[in-house]
Amino acid sequence: MNYDVIVVGGGHAGVEASLAAARMGQKTLLVSMLAENVGATSCNPAVGGLAKGHLVRELDALGGEMGLITDEAGIQFRILNNTKGPAVRGTRAQIDMDQYRVIARNIVLNTPNLELLQETVDDLLMEGDSVVGVRTSLLNEFSAKKVILTTGTFLRGVVHVGEITQEAGRFGEFAANKLSISLMDAGLTIGRLKTGTCPRIDSSSIDFSVMEEQPGDELPTPFSFRTDRAKFKENKQQLPCYITYTNIDTHEIIEKNFYRAPLFTGQIEGVGPRYCPSIEDKINRFRDKERHHLFIEPQTMDNTECYINGMSTSLPPDVQQAMVHSIKGMENAKIVRYGYAIEYDYVDPTELTHSLETKKVKNLYLAGQINGTTGYEEAAAQGLMAGINAALSLQEKEPLILGRDEAYIGVLIDDLVTKGTKEPYRMFTSRAEYRLLLREESADMRLSKYGHALGLISDEEHAAVEKKIAQIKEGVALINATDYTPNKEFIAFLESIGEERISDKVNAQQIIARKSFTLDKLAKLLPELAKFDDYIQEQILVEAKYARYVEKQQDDIEKMKQNLHIKIPANFDFASVRGFSKEVIDKLEKFQPPTLQAASQISGITPAAIEILHIYIKMSEKKQQAS
Repeated sequence: MNYDVIVVGGGHAGVEASLAAARMGQKTLLVSMLAENVGATSCNPAVGGLAKGHLVRELDALGGEMGLITDEAGIQFRILNNTKGPAVRGTRAQIDMDQYRVIARNIVLNTPNLELLQETVDDLLMEGDSVVGVRTSLLNEFSAKKVILTTGTFLRGVVHVGEITQEAGRFGEFAANKLSISLMDAGLTIGRLKTGTCPRIDSSSIDFSVMEEQPGDELPTPFSFRTDRAKFKENKQQLPCYITYTNIDTHEIIEKNFYRAPLFTGQIEGVGPRYCPSIEDKINRFRDKERHHLFIEPQTMDNTECYINGMSTSLPPDVQQAMVHSIKGMENAKIVRYGYAIEYDYVDPTELTHSLETKKVKNLYLAGQINGTTGYEEAAAQGLMAGINAALSLQEKEPLILGRDEAYIGVLIDDLVTKGTKEPYRMFTSRAEYRLLLREESADMRLSKYGHALGLISDEEHAAVEKKIAQIKEGVALINATDYTPNKEFIAFLESIGEERISDKVNAQQIIARKSFTLDKLAKLLPELAKFDDYIQEQILVEAKYARYVEKQQDDIEKMKQNLHIKIPANFDFASVRGFSKEVIDKLEKFQPPTLQAASQISGITPAAIEILHIYIKMSEKKQQAS
């Protein structure tokens, strides 16, 4: 009954947290209501996407499991935004939901130092301001040096289908009603959020012939850097998705039943996700739109059941039937499970430090939807970091805190603990100030050193990353050492590959940086690079194309780090700074930070606010010098 780490909840955050802690040598207990639902994908049958794909790649680079499981259970792989720059591309995979869950459960059951218990946690066991264990609904008590809560939507969860409500953490599963009280008793601030899911359809009742087919990439890209890319591309079987649309009839059916929608009747109190609204919310907010995309996604390789991405709803069953049947290709569709909304408790994430330990309760860590996020990927990223930091604390080592310039995971956690959230938080590339440094394909080069130091990345895996880094550096060095002059021969060569001529001596990097320059052209320009495989050549191309921009971002980061040591003058008038919100002014006036570094560590003070403050300090100094 005694453990180093107890993880409560077996979703994506719980899986990553428990695996990380156990693999770092800690005796770990994962408490989940049902073993068969460990790693369950409760909502859509997909992993990754824009910015979310970055999180999965970073997880993988640190030694997490999500990327590897996705590569094994994936049934379609696509690079989103493939025609745009590499900083905003995102890998997304449709997964076999059943296979994903089975793989995750089996990994948990076969990991040394990790035990699985099927119970419900009702209470935290406390000694003063420290958590020392948990008590279950069966009155079993388990002691632990660290406790990580990854409760998903189960804290006082309530499911809504039309006027009908049920206490549930997920459709058909009991809610965890008592643990919220224990958290409130510990002094943590609790809020209420809402999310939802769509109807599931019997695939045999759908007419796919009238829909737009959306196949996977011809040469699929795996998520994990540890997956054999050549074998993956050769052997991975893929299924298509399909696109159809809502129409005026669909919208009319929904509008006529707004009065029965829990979202509008006051039945739902929690705040829903702004960027993934229910279909009734979309119709209400975007009345000028004549149609909305619906993505019909297979849930398993057998394709017996489909998910209607874009039709999350909590409308009554009869309305769901009518609106589904109004869709082209689904006139005779059979609903096998109705969509529903779910409300649940979450903890204000400003209650946390950057290690994800709570400030008020020592040795208690929170990860996933309990911190106000939405999405498998955001949850898994937090779970991994909570597991790592709990283990590091037990080893009496400093926590692993990733900077905003190091990882999307760093952006995610910093946003949560400094800004908080009043709605389900979702990761976007726009949230990262240093997107060019945080590209998907560079995640292993940025982060595997940490995973290796933690013992989560093997020597062999780390050596492969080191080899990749060395090859890319060699290729980029060759480019930087190569110059061209505008002689007839070279101008003719440029014209032969469809590139504009040059009029002065230029470095190879200047030519490669052109928007029109491709991987095929690189092989012709510098045949010496042929000794590297296609993947490495592609990375060399990206590094060369964006070298100047990356250099500028790195300079900006160094300047910012140096500037953080700048002193804030005594009695500085924070209220005089234009662009500051009242909240920022109130916090700065309350804490009176002596330096920009100290100001940056105040909850809610963003990097942008620090930049503005720095400008005003310099202006203030100039005024004093002038007088």
